Amino acid sequence: MMQKDIAIVFDCGATNVRVIAMDKTGHIHASHAVGNETDEDPNYPGGRIWNLDKLWDKLCKAANVVSTQIEGSRIAGATVTTFGVDGAFVDKDANLMYPIISWQCQRTAPIMDKVNKYIPLKELYKKSGVYPYAFNTINKMIWFKENRPEVVNKACRFLFIPSLLINKLSGVAVNDTTMMGTAMMGDLEQHDFSAGILKALDIDRDLFGKLAEPGEQAGVISKAASEVTGLPEGTPVFIAGHDTQFAIFGSGAQLNQPVLSSGTWEILMTRSKAYSTSEKELEKNLTTELDAIKGVFNIGQNWLGSGVLEWFSKNFYPGLKGDELYETMIGEAEQELPGANGIMVDPAFYDDGTSVNSGTITGLTITTKRSQIYRGFLESLAFRLREALDALEAAGNFKAERIICVGGGSKNKLWNQLRADICKTPIQLIEQKETTVLGASMFVFAGAGIFKSVEAARKHINYNENVIYPSGNAIIYESLYKKYLAFKRM
Repeated sequence: MMQKDIAIVFDCGATNVRVIAMDKTGHIHASHAVGNETDEDPNYPGGRIWNLDKLWDKLCKAANVVSTQIEGSRIAGATVTTFGVDGAFVDKDANLMYPIISWQCQRTAPIMDKVNKYIPLKELYKKSGVYPYAFNTINKMIWFKENRPEVVNKACRFLFIPSLLINKLSGVAVNDTTMMGTAMMGDLEQHDFSAGILKALDIDRDLFGKLAEPGEQAGVISKAASEVTGLPEGTPVFIAGHDTQFAIFGSGAQLNQPVLSSGTWEILMTRSKAYSTSEKELEKNLTTELDAIKGVFNIGQNWLGSGVLEWFSKNFYPGLKGDELYETMIGEAEQELPGANGIMVDPAFYDDGTSVNSGTITGLTITTKRSQIYRGFLESLAFRLREALDALEAAGNFKAERIICVGGGSKNKLWNQLRADICKTPIQLIEQKETTVLGASMFVFAGAGIFKSVEAARKHINYNENVIYPSGNAIIYESLYKKYLAFKRM
C-alpha cells in the first residue's frame, strides 16, 4: 500500500493564491499560483473586498493543476492558511450575508480612533494583546454594528477567511484559535474570545462557534469540492489558520528566537511561553498572538514590507516582471553606496503607528536615479526591522543571536545584507523557502497520524541554514539609523 506522505496546502495570500503539494520531508511535488487582488465593494463605493467566489475559483484551478501531477492515494490531508483578521457573516448554509471586507479597505480607519466609546483601549489591548490597527476584525464588527446591524442580527455565524475556504472544501463551518488571536477580540489568558470585549460590543459569542486547534480534523473533501478541485473525495481536511503562525513554526524557530516573515507584510515575531500586554508594550507597538501550539505566544510587530516595494516597482520599473524585474532592481541598487546618495524613505505607506510622516521620500534631486530610490526603500525597511528588533529584545529581555528570515523577501540578497548590517545581527536563511506551507503541512501530517506530534514532524526537516553576517558597512549604517529615527519623528 502506497504511503500517505503528501499534504495539500491551500495558501491564500494578498498577492497570490497557491495550492502546493508537499511531502513530509518538505519537498514540493507540485505547485500552482494565481494572482490575487481585491475588488470594489458593490455595496460601499470605494470599499475593498475579497470576492469569495472568485477566490475559490482561482484555488480550484490551482488545485486541478496540482492534482494532475501527484498520486491521489499519497495525500494524507489538506488544509488552508491565509492572512489574518478578515472574515464574513454567513447564514445557516454558510452563504455570505455581506462580502468579505479586506484589510486593505479604509472604511474602518476612523473606527479604531473612537473605540474607547465601546471599551477603553488599554483594557482592550491588555486582554487581546493585539496592537490597535485599523484593519483589526474588531473594527469590522463595529462597522457592521453601526452601519449594517441587520447583517449581524440575522447572521448564523462569523467565519474567518480560512474557515470560509475550509467550508468550501468540506462543508464544515469552524473557526480556529490562530485567526481568533488576530481579531483584537480575544482573551490571551483564556485562549478564547473575551467575554468582556464581546459584551462591550454587544456581540453574541455563539456567532463564532467552538474554536478548533491547528491539526484538528474539520471534515473531509466533499463530492462537490472534489469535482471542482480534482482532489480525491473523502480526503481529510485539517485546521491550520493564520499564515504567520505557521511560517514561524515552519522556520524551525525555538523559543525566544526571532523570526522575520518577509512578504507583503514584514512580521518580526518570537515564540514565547510568557507575554506582557501593559502600556509599555502598547507604546512599543507590540502585538501578541496565539501560537499554533497551545500554551505558546507570538510576540512581535508587523509593518507593510514588500507591499511598499510592489508600489515602487510598478511605478519605476514598468514593463518588467518576474526574475527580470528583481534582478534589474537589485543589480542597479547594488551599485549605489550606503545612504543611497541622500535618499531616505519613511516606509509607513500603511500607518503602523510608528511615524508621523505616513509614507515619505526625501532627498530627491534632479539627478536622483531610480536605483538610489530603490536602495533607499530597502535601507528604510531594514531600519524598520532594527526598530522592531530593539523593541522585541527589550520586551522579552533577551538578545537575539540571529534572525531567521523566511518568506518571499528572504530571496533578496541585497536586502538581507542590509538587514544584517543595520541590525548588527546575523541573518539566518534556510533552504526551506515555503515555511508557511511547510508549517501547515506539519499539522496535516500530525493530524493524520503520520507523526506523533508536529514537533516530531519538524525534526524530519533539513533546513540547511545559510548565515549572512554584518559587513564593514555596519558602522556607516549605525549613524544612518540615528538619522532615520530622527527623520521619522520630525
